[in-house]
This record gives sequence, structure tokens and C-alpha cells, in this order.
Amino acid sequence: MQPVTESNGYVQRFTFGEGDLCFAVKDTLDIAGFPTRAGCPALADRPAATQHAGVVATLLQQCCVLTGKTALHELAFGVTGINPWGGTPRNPQFPALIPGGSSSGSAAVVASGEVDFALGTDTGGSVRMPAACCGVIGLKPTFGALSREGVMPAHSSLDCVGIFVRRARVLRQVLTRLAIPVNAPLPALPAIGFIPAATPEIDSLLLNALAQLDLHPQQIDLPLLNDAHRAGLTLISHENWQAFNPLLRSGAVSADVAARIRAGESIDADALKTAENIRQIFTAEVDARLAKTPLLALATLPELPPTLAEAQDPLSVVNLTRLVRPFNLSGHPALSLPMGTLDGRPVALQLVAAKGQDGLLVQAAEWLTGRRRD
Repeated sequence: MQPVTESNGYVQRFTFGEGDLCFAVKDTLDIAGFPTRAGCPALADRPAATQHAGVVATLLQQCCVLTGKTALHELAFGVTGINPWGGTPRNPQFPALIPGGSSSGSAAVVASGEVDFALGTDTGGSVRMPAACCGVIGLKPTFGALSREGVMPAHSSLDCVGIFVRRARVLRQVLTRLAIPVNAPLPALPAIGFIPAATPEIDSLLLNALAQLDLHPQQIDLPLLNDAHRAGLTLISHENWQAFNPLLRSGAVSADVAARIRAGESIDADALKTAENIRQIFTAEVDARLAKTPLLALATLPELPPTLAEAQDPLSVVNLTRLVRPFNLSGHPALSLPMGTLDGRPVALQLVAAKGQDGLLVQAAEWLTGRRRD
């Protein structure tokens, strides 16, 4: 039976728990009593999970209400969020545009106001990208900061459970309930280094928006940024081949996703060694820069989000992850924050902090959104 998206991103609705914050979760996180299908027809008959994913169980224990599971790009392996089988969520604020992938439904239900927050996963930008497309805040925590127990795929050197919110103060509440400390609100932002890596029009909008807040960051460079993007693509391709190639025998995986999974089979030991070497060098490069400037800033997306029609070829939009994927490779926490529109399409700022400084990103988001309201 084909799942049907019930609204702006829900695949299934239900209620677990009692509390003051309601949330939804991407259908790659286990919920007891429900199958985890990951938007894939090859998993249509998967048995129900026997227990909640670790992060979900924690939130339920901390007085949050789980309202349902959300749609996604099939097997969380795509950047558009388009999924003919599992449902393509409508982008609430920008309905002609893609919702972004792979955590499309989670971004959409937050943008529509149906929940206070939602959980997604981010292996190569899959929280930050849909956050940017849908005009909400998306956090990829430090790698390993949140439990991946009960999350598909079971093993990943890149993937993190991430969080979508409309308001930074809600993000503070969620992280507090997940035992990630966030200090008092900042009276001023620490030093920021800006990396001009998007189109000139996007970078100009972001710098002008910061200037209106009396912020004039130093322009810096991360020389290995593009190499880190390519290394991240190598590793995700290899790891997704390991995780999902058994599903290909069913013949039920969609053709475009199956082709990308098969591509991982050809990645050899030398390519993996090169990617891991770039991971080590790029991580050190980012660490060194953050030791001088506690926050790095750059565009979330290097180009404006495409329309649904423009994104019909999945391979044509892989470049959209060029500025987010490197920080999956390095493991640093990163947050996407909406900053305005250009030609009727959303533009978002990405902030990056040192590992373990997830709270600083929340404080920065609070400061920036608070000043914009002023």
C-alpha cells in the first residue's frame, strides 16, 4: 500500500506523550508500533519498530508530544525532497519551490506551524538545506552529540539527528531537554568570519543584512571547502552502498535512487583513503579558523532554491549541498537561519561553531533574530 502524505509533510499522524511542546519526526527514526519506511517502496512491508529511537524517547520523557512521522526524499538520499511514492511535501511559504531534502516533511510541518519543532537527519545537509528552502531554522549538531540509536541507516560517519524550529527560543528549549547546555542570551556576538562562497547576489544580501545589524565580519577563506564537499560525496556514496544495496534486489527502489546507490559500489580503497585524508586536513583547517573567530558564516545554499519543475533531474541539483556537506565531513555543528528573499526565493545564512559549541549557535540565532525584530 502506498503511503499518503496527509498534510504539509505528514506521512502518519498519531500522539505519544504529554507536554508543552509538540513535534514530528522524519520517517528514518523508529517509533514503537510503526514501520520505518524511509519513503521507499522497498520497505513498504517492513515490520513495526519495537521501541522509539533514543532521541525520541528522551524527548517524550522530557514532556514533549509526538504528533506523527514526516515524509522525506527516498532513503534520505536526495536533496530535492521530491518523492512520488512517499509524498512530496508542499513548501508552505514558497509553494512553487522544492521543500528541500532529504528531511523535507520535517521542514514543511515546522514552516506551516503544525508543530513547534521537528527532527530530521543531516548526512550531507539534509536538515540545513530544507530549512533554507522552507524559511525556518535548522540545526545540525556536533557529530555524535545526539543519539542515533534507532535511526536509519544504523551506521554512518557523517549523519546527525537535527532539529527544525521557527523560533530560536524553541531551539533552546529542545536542546535543554536533550541535555545539551545553552548559556544565557548573548549581549553581543563574538567575532565572525564570513566565507564568500555563494553567488555574488546571495553573498551581497547576507553581508548587507549583517551590516544592518552593525555586524561587519572579516572575510576569510577555507581553501579545502570544495575538496571537503567532494570527499563527503565519496563517503556518503560508499556508506549508502553498504547500508542499502540489499534493498536493490527487490527491484522496488526508485530508479534514480537505485542508480546513486549502485555508484557507491565502484568506490575503491584509494578513493576512501583520499576522502579520509581530506576529512582530517579540512577538520584541522576549520578548527584553526574557529580558534581565531568563534563563529564562521557563509550562505547555506550557493544558489537560490529551484522550483519543483527545475529540479526534476536529481543530479542537476547536487551542487546545492556544496556549502553544507563539508561540515558533515568535519563534524562541526552548523545552523541555517533565514535572512531574506531574492527574486522571491529564500536566502539563508549558515553559522558554524567549534565542536561542542552547539549552544553558541543557538545564542547567535537568538541574537540575530532578536535584533532583526527590533
